Amino acid sequence: MTTTTTKIRPRARAGALVRGSGGPRYAVALLVDALGTGLLRPFLLLYGVTVLRLSAPATGIAMTAGVVVGLVCMPAVGRWLDRGARSTVVAASMLVRVLGVVLLLATPAGHVWPFATAALFLGIGNQAWPAAHAALVATVAHGRERDTALAAGRALRNAGMGAGALLATACLAGGTTALQALAAVTGLAYLTAAALAWSVRLRAHPAATPAEGTAEGTGDGPAPRMRALLAANVVYAFCLNVPEIALPLVLVTQLHASPVWSAAIFVANTVLVVALQVPVTVLMSRFSRRNVLALAGVVLTVSYLGFLAATSLGHGWGAPAVAAVSVLCTIGEIIYAGSATALVTVLAPARALGRTLARFELSTGFGLAVSPAVITGLAPHGSAALWGGLAAATLLAAGATCLPAPPSAGGVCRRPR
Repeated sequence: MTTTTTKIRPRARAGALVRGSGGPRYAVALLVDALGTGLLRPFLLLYGVTVLRLSAPATGIAMTAGVVVGLVCMPAVGRWLDRGARSTVVAASMLVRVLGVVLLLATPAGHVWPFATAALFLGIGNQAWPAAHAALVATVAHGRERDTALAAGRALRNAGMGAGALLATACLAGGTTALQALAAVTGLAYLTAAALAWSVRLRAHPAATPAEGTAEGTGDGPAPRMRALLAANVVYAFCLNVPEIALPLVLVTQLHASPVWSAAIFVANTVLVVALQVPVTVLMSRFSRRNVLALAGVVLTVSYLGFLAATSLGHGWGAPAVAAVSVLCTIGEIIYAGSATALVTVLAPARALGRTLARFELSTGFGLAVSPAVITGLAPHGSAALWGGLAAATLLAAGATCLPAPPSAGGVCRRPR
């Protein structure tokens, strides 16, 4: 097989960053896909309750089942990537979500199973996309430029999702008709993004992928087990749901604060990720990726302890204090996101890049799937149980990222040569 049909030369800055991320068309595909995701994903539960007249518990169970069952597809995605597919897998992850939107629009009111099937297809696409995207970027960018390109993709995706969510919020006054229209526009966005991604026509022969050969990487050889790293990643992934689940729950039920605080924190999180993801990743590039990942765990642990202290202030100062600490939590999230996937792409041998990324995204998806239940289960037992438990688990996860690795994985927790 040939390597690529696109001429992409990753460089270090500005416009070259777009090329290192897959080219201008691919960057547009990411933005369009993110806009579509932002239009519907935050309001899928509302769609099931208001448009389809399903009960809230039935809607939530269907959505959760869709996410969990969607994880089953990851081994197949990994094998597909290891056969050399790149842009085709990205496009497929978008097309399967088009099918989910079509099923969603075709679901009659009061029927939960068609809605669950639609949620399943949406879940498959949402789970498959990160691994496919990371494999594509790993094919066209190398070394620390790969880290920056992955960070740029995350910043671009957050910007698109934020813009889509704001647009959808403005349209919600239209009621059920507006939600149906948003779903239809989402489907068109996914279809457009899939066409753009497919047009990049990027393939790679695993054997032709250059070895990294760093102190952290395997270059080639057997696929790394990464058991400690994968287990730690399950805990790390909880931080992605803190702004959406844990903080609104604490602010509203424990501090009795206005929902405006939750919205402000979510917006601030999105803005900070868009603005700081690339600069922070570049700043951290002078250190070992494992050290940076461990640092992310320490920062997140400190932020969780900060939330514990902030909630003890009670009504009045509690909400502003939580909002202030959320900035530190977002910084930890940015450091984690900028190092974790990049570390996995370096640890993975060329011939097993897809399967290794699939295992990593499986651990991320599992963490995201169980975190709502864990957070809502700990919250009624008090702030100490919630934030103390998260802090302890995250600190252990940070330590696990520095456990001695097998000889094939090279050294860990040291500066790259």
